[in-house]
This record gives sequence, structure tokens and C-alpha cells, in this order.
Amino acid sequence: MEAVQEQIDTLSHLEERITRAVGAITSLRNENHQLEERLHATQAELDSTRSHFEQQLKEAHQELNSLRDERRQVKERIEKLLGQLDLLSAS
Repeated sequence: MEAVQEQIDTLSHLEERITRAVGAITSLRNENHQLEERLHATQAELDSTRSHFEQQLKEAHQELNSLRDERRQVKERIEKLLGQLDLLSAS
């Protein structure tokens, strides 16, 4: 009779361990799912931010090129005016 009771206790202990293992696995799966969702949301946010900064960089390059062109034009006009002043001085 005692042997049967030991087997029942062992079986109960095994059942309890299996139940805890199943609970732990379920909990870990849920946590993993939540982490995957956070990862996807963070990746989407990163992509959006990257796109925004790339657009800003493109606009900054365009503005820089525009300012360079404007500077070149101003320089040419000043050189032209200095040339005319030189002609007046030489006369």
C-alpha cells in the first residue's frame, strides 16, 4: 500500500512539475509575442524616422546647392562690377 502511495505522490509531483513547465512556456510565449510586436513597432518607427531624416538631408543638400549657385552668381557680378571700376579708373 505504501508503494502505491509513493507512486501516487511521485505522479502528483510530476504532474505539478509539468503544469508549472506548461505555465512557464505559455508565459514565455506570450512575452515573446509582446516583444515581437514591440520590435515591429520600433522597426516601423525607425524606418519612419530614417525616411524623415533622409528627406531633410535631401532638402538640406538642395538648399546648399542653391546657396552655392547664388554665391557663384554674386561673385561673378562683383567681379564684373570690379572690372567696370578698373575700366573707369584706367580712363
